[in-house]
Amino acid sequence: MQVNSIKTHKITIKDRDIFEILDKYISLLHEKSVVAITSKIISICEGRVVALEKADREALVEKEAEYFLPASENQYGFNITVKHNMLIASAGIDESNGNGYFVLWPSDPQLWVNKIREYLSQKHKVKHIGVIITDSKTTPLRWGVTGAAISHSGFKALNNYMQKPDIFGRPLHVTKANIMDGLAAAAVVVMGEGIEQTPLAVLEDLPFVHFQDRNPTQEELEMLRISLEDDIYAGILKKAKWRKGKTPK
Repeated sequence: MQVNSIKTHKITIKDRDIFEILDKYISLLHEKSVVAITSKIISICEGRVVALEKADREALVEKEAEYFLPASENQYGFNITVKHNMLIASAGIDESNGNGYFVLWPSDPQLWVNKIREYLSQKHKVKHIGVIITDSKTTPLRWGVTGAAISHSGFKALNNYMQKPDIFGRPLHVTKANIMDGLAAAAVVVMGEGIEQTPLAVLEDLPFVHFQDRNPTQEELEMLRISLEDDIYAGILKKAKWRKGKTPK
């Protein structure tokens, strides 16, 4: 796998068109490559920002989250939230590289990633092209953040190993490889978290990715989701006193 980050100008609220940014900085795409785009620059172009001096962060989180825990219950003052079926801090709201604004997640990440894949496929005349919209998240019991995909298009998000043999012939019963998040983690670690100014990346040489010349179906998207009750960590998650946010599931 090869991951090449792409340096851009500083994306601010003056930027209003994500497609102009893609045109400016991505001049060539090959078949069977994946384009990673940080959610932040899509949100900025979409106008999904709130000035810091006008914002009540707790109220913003409640508005954006499906479920949340009050910041007062967290030793670092963060809200733990569920949004788009992901466990993430502050419903993805972030002020880093926001130039005086809180930046929210895109209003509809799946709609955006579908549109971007279709656009890049037509513009660069490539049939098999993948796109992921990325953000960073924390992992319980680990310091540091890693990348994750909040939406994807153009490839199978999961590689299913169930009922396939391991190297000794023993059938695997529960294993599915999360290709979507694996690609996002690789892209984000190369794009960086600070002053790198590289919110785009192109991933190539991906023999483990099964490309599809279409957007994911609703059934495929649902296969990525696990309900809180069915999650392997349900015993912990169900004990939290979740409050309902104002964003529906």
